[in-house]
Amino acid sequence: MAYPLISDCPVCGKQLKITKLQCTHCHTTIENEFELSNFATLSKEQLKFIETFLKCRGNIKEVEKELGVSYPTVRGKLDDIISSLGYSTSKKVEKMDQKKVILMLEKGEITAEEAIGILNGEES
Repeated sequence: MAYPLISDCPVCGKQLKITKLQCTHCHTTIENEFELSNFATLSKEQLKFIETFLKCRGNIKEVEKELGVSYPTVRGKLDDIISSLGYSTSKKVEKMDQKKVILMLEKGEITAEEAIGILNGEES
């Protein structure tokens, strides 16, 4: 029986290292020190969000519908994942983003409250 890969030690919480790989067909075993990808350190919830985000081809409006959450919530989850992968996230809204938020508001895709929250850099 195969168990899901864990990336953190259940005793001390530090990151685990993979030291053994085995072929399920011929049972060849390779022992060494292998690195986990950054994605292996993400939570199940974060991986599920990434799966949904990719399925929706990065269309935040579609992600909103799929998950039943608001635009600021999607942005917040995305920022959390970006940060967890070791990249910095800017809380400032760029001018291009400001125009996009206003356009989304005009189209009725977000509420005025959501627009204000986004422009103020707030997360839901």
